[in-house]
Amino acid sequence: MARVERVEVQVPDGTTLPVRLFPASGAHRHPVSADLPRPAILILPGLAVPGEFYEYFAKVLAGRGFDVAIGELRGNGDSGKPDSSSAYGYHELVTVDLPAMLSVVRERFPDSTPYLLGHSLGGQLATMYAARARGKVAGLLLVASGTPYFRGYRGLFGPGVLVGTAAVAVAANLAGFWPGDLLGSRGFGRQSKVLIADWARLARTGRFVPVGADVDYDERMSRLTLPVLSVRFTDDEFAPESSAEHLLSKMPKAHITRETVTQPAGHNGWITDPNSTVDLVEKWLRDR
Repeated sequence: MARVERVEVQVPDGTTLPVRLFPASGAHRHPVSADLPRPAILILPGLAVPGEFYEYFAKVLAGRGFDVAIGELRGNGDSGKPDSSSAYGYHELVTVDLPAMLSVVRERFPDSTPYLLGHSLGGQLATMYAARARGKVAGLLLVASGTPYFRGYRGLFGPGVLVGTAAVAVAANLAGFWPGDLLGSRGFGRQSKVLIADWARLARTGRFVPVGADVDYDERMSRLTLPVLSVRFTDDEFAPESSAEHLLSKMPKAHITRETVTQPAGHNGWITDPNSTVDLVEKWLRDR
């Protein structure tokens, strides 16, 4: 199993973000050369999922011959908890945090080509980054990821998402932050009110219009031509097929590969039982 290295990155608001690094520990089955460099995969967690939760997944992936890194979403895991002074949202995570994490990956793995693997909200951020920084990453791997757009859910679940996300945004604005850490495992953790507002707006409109946006993210996404792997799970209530397809529909020119896992995994179970997902990721990366 790969050993873990850790680099601390500090962003302008004083938050420290750990980047966990796992150099390839297994044989890379393709020859590594200047024309065929080894992939370096940066994992972006889902909302309220600590980076350390992905360590076993990262070690298994490194054992297949890939360099792997795990980022940490600001305000989650080891990066501390947001409070009423926290004013970051999707835009800051994409323009400040993600480039800082990728700098660590490029410095540690200079001969590798970076890919972004986003889980849930991490997949949304990965897609936004690829759209605004075209050519900086070689591809996207979206695992159990879609958008919270309410029309992307069937039956009564859709209106429930619309009302629920709006209520969470109102509560976060009144409290100064979202106190989800007091609500158990399904409360989405404590989050910045701006992040929650961005999330609720995406759920309501289906468009990526975060606070402070300086580009039209949807328009930029529509021009992406990079390869994309989408892995969904049939029992995932948070990112069902329709939710995943809404995110993919933002990239009509991308080269998309869709994979569906039927074994029970839910939204997060694949992280601790990773073999089926790693098999799909490995095959897709070998085919690049």
